[in-house]
Amino acid sequence: MRDAYLVGAAQTDFGSFPDESYRSLFATAFERACESVPRGVDPDDIDEAVVGTLGVGGRQLGLSGPAATEHVGLHGIPTTRVENACAASGYAVRQAVQAVRSGMADVVLAGGVEIMTDASGDATKYWLGVSGETEWERLSGTTFAGVYAQMADAHMAEYGTTSEHLSRVAVKNHRNGAKNPHAQLGFECSLEDAETAQTVADPLTLYHCCPTSDGAAAALVVSEDVVSEYTDDPIRIAGVGAASDAVGLFQRESYTAIPASRRAAETAYDRAGIAPEDLDFAEVHDCFAIAEILAYEDLGFCDPGEGGDLVESGATDLDGDLPVNPSGGLKSKGHPIGATGAGQVAEAFKQLSGDAGNRQVEGATRGLTHNVGGSGGAAVVHVFEKEREVQEVAR
Repeated sequence: MRDAYLVGAAQTDFGSFPDESYRSLFATAFERACESVPRGVDPDDIDEAVVGTLGVGGRQLGLSGPAATEHVGLHGIPTTRVENACAASGYAVRQAVQAVRSGMADVVLAGGVEIMTDASGDATKYWLGVSGETEWERLSGTTFAGVYAQMADAHMAEYGTTSEHLSRVAVKNHRNGAKNPHAQLGFECSLEDAETAQTVADPLTLYHCCPTSDGAAAALVVSEDVVSEYTDDPIRIAGVGAASDAVGLFQRESYTAIPASRRAAETAYDRAGIAPEDLDFAEVHDCFAIAEILAYEDLGFCDPGEGGDLVESGATDLDGDLPVNPSGGLKSKGHPIGATGAGQVAEAFKQLSGDAGNRQVEGATRGLTHNVGGSGGAAVVHVFEKEREVQEVAR
């Protein structure tokens, strides 16, 4: 099968944009992604598109993919909408890679979009809720934050993880997000801020939870046959892994891990021919602070139960051994459900292109993105590498 390459990716600002529509947000992300391609890309080159969205608020649930691509002038190409809750556009990128590697397309647009802030708090709570097990979790009163609070409580009981560990995740990601002009919550917070904030679902405080967001992101994936037309310094999509699991937390054997993340990561590492220690940075799914700690363990950055100690050590800081969420993550950058996975890819593209400004990871040649749907019903992991630098090191 052919290799697939990332030649461009970008996102809108994440936040609240009452004057925008999902079409206009997607158009902005698409235009910026095209502009990010070193040699440019003609929209007529695009063979196919995959768009991730949940459809919060019930807008354009049917044919929302074609509705977005027709707005940017991509008439006639096959367009598919992907819905996998918060992992929607991560899976859209995966579908683009599959289309390219199979030979069905040479240039594929993958992206996502969501508008969440124009719905009431109760309506948004409902739409977030449908990403979990609807009948036995949501309709019985369990919120999305409540599910992750159960995971945090279990991790604390089993491994001695503390509220301060959760708060250190928030402090780190806000520190990074303050350097990201696209971030919704682009300000720093202190450990005291995070520890003393209002409780949302015990033990999670407000600073342990990501915001609801509007936004869009897009990526351009091309085949090895045409990559030289777009760049001289290609970023190879070296490995992709995905997995699913029980949608309801109560249906799983453990509350202290996300098995879908573990399986997806193992597949991605195997296909890329690397181990976790070969990564230079990672963008992980931190919808709640405990989710980042679980990601450390599920992705092999540390052993089970050691995630709290890892963040406390500073290893995942921007200047640490393995920077995690240099973008600010979902916690600071924001979480427009359908756009989150593609937004992670946009950050990976910036980091590997050396265009991440004052949050640039020095010498980054290989990075990972990790996107989770719901509380772990689906997960997808991508490994990206600067092909030229990796080959030079190998020699």
